[in-house]
Amino acid sequence: MSELRDLSALIRANTPLIVVESQDEQQVVDLFRQSLAQVWRPMFRWTITEGLRRFDMDGEDDPFGAPDSNSVLHAIREARARGVYLLLDFHPYLGYASNQRLLRDIVQRRHCQEHVVVLVGAKVELPLELEMLAVRFSPSLPDTNALLAMVREEVVNYAHENGGRRVKVDKEAAAQVVRNLRGLSMTDARRIARQLIFADGALGQHDLPQLAKLKFELLNRSGNLYYEYDTAAFADVAGARRLKRWIEQRRPVFASGNAPAGLDPPKGVLLLGVQGCGKSMLAKAIAGGFGVPLLRLDFGTLYDKYHGETEKNLRSALSSAEELSPCVLWIDEIEKGLSDAGESDAGVSRRVLGYLLTWMAERKSHVFLVATANQVYALPPELLRKGRFDEIFFVDLPASDVREEVFRLHLHKRDLDSWDFDLLALAAATDGFSGAEIEQTIVSALYAAYAEQQPLRTDLILTEIANTRPLSVIMAEQVANLRSWARERTVSVD
Repeated sequence: MSELRDLSALIRANTPLIVVESQDEQQVVDLFRQSLAQVWRPMFRWTITEGLRRFDMDGEDDPFGAPDSNSVLHAIREARARGVYLLLDFHPYLGYASNQRLLRDIVQRRHCQEHVVVLVGAKVELPLELEMLAVRFSPSLPDTNALLAMVREEVVNYAHENGGRRVKVDKEAAAQVVRNLRGLSMTDARRIARQLIFADGALGQHDLPQLAKLKFELLNRSGNLYYEYDTAAFADVAGARRLKRWIEQRRPVFASGNAPAGLDPPKGVLLLGVQGCGKSMLAKAIAGGFGVPLLRLDFGTLYDKYHGETEKNLRSALSSAEELSPCVLWIDEIEKGLSDAGESDAGVSRRVLGYLLTWMAERKSHVFLVATANQVYALPPELLRKGRFDEIFFVDLPASDVREEVFRLHLHKRDLDSWDFDLLALAAATDGFSGAEIEQTIVSALYAAYAEQQPLRTDLILTEIANTRPLSVIMAEQVANLRSWARERTVSVD
């Protein structure tokens, strides 16, 4: 195991100060205990509540002395034999000048043995003077085999705690659960697995959405991602036949996480189109088609007035998305965050674009990017060049047969029987209407029917259609230009 070998090398080299950032303290302690097989050195752990304990032998000794931060540093400096000292959550006490000076004396070997001091915490920030003397070590997260063993342990634990009742396990779903637990510490993974198992004594496909939700709540440290709980099925989307086929062809590769030799895994699509034609619904349907969670990134929340904070927010959001993979990351109206603003925003947009393009090109995680845009002319040309996205799809105004399907879906959504309506007449009357505008004619007609104390009829909908001026009429030139630009440059979703 490479991390154990690396840690043992650091100890053998008498590295004076090691920093380990981890939420799982026990994993860190166990890892140091395992290093004893390669290097013998007395090992101690310290907490402010218990003081020092020796833990390199079976179990741990009772705590002895040095209960406060200053005392433990004096004890380490005065110790005659070389030792490894794990100080848990010690970094807040480095705000005291005396503690900082004592630790520097130990690290710089002033009148003391060659001790190895290890600072362990969820996030360890050091004064600059100590940071320059420290080596940071990152323990690896549990692999598939370790997570599978943990899930099996929790299945056995459930039986022990419930009078021998066995857990109903769907093997395929269990494999997906294990794969989706990747990226978590063992403590967090166990907490989620235990919650799923103990909720109903079963582990099946129905647990996957809950797992995704729990994982998102745990890892969304940036606060700039939003979990879309209601992903749509492709059956809920009218038209888009070509896009649906494109997703179905790539689903096995994306879902398995293992692309065959010579085949690159799918990385993302850009959805351009007329406003109200269903780009957002398609983004949700893509996540549903892949069978993975959908995360939405709002560029508006990234921008910060302080220098460098916007780029930091983007890095944090993309890092969280990678930890939550496999998933679909949806950036809505991407042109609003990446418009070529020149120097009007001090170059922030250009730096954000540069980082996003680098991430798109170099990422190895299973994050499928779906970007939607209305104003193609506002998009920077670097984003549109071939290779940035697997494909650029255009979502046009719906054709007659698609408009029929849109009416059918929205009537069914409101528990109305589409057979009671003349869908051909409705589709013919809504030439140039977007899907959103079609839905609003039904909503307006329902209000009219309610006012008349009558059931909804075709003629009421036709009246509302006649009173509606669609966007293709109000902004005819802009819509025509967009459709003309896309005709030879993009792939139609239908």
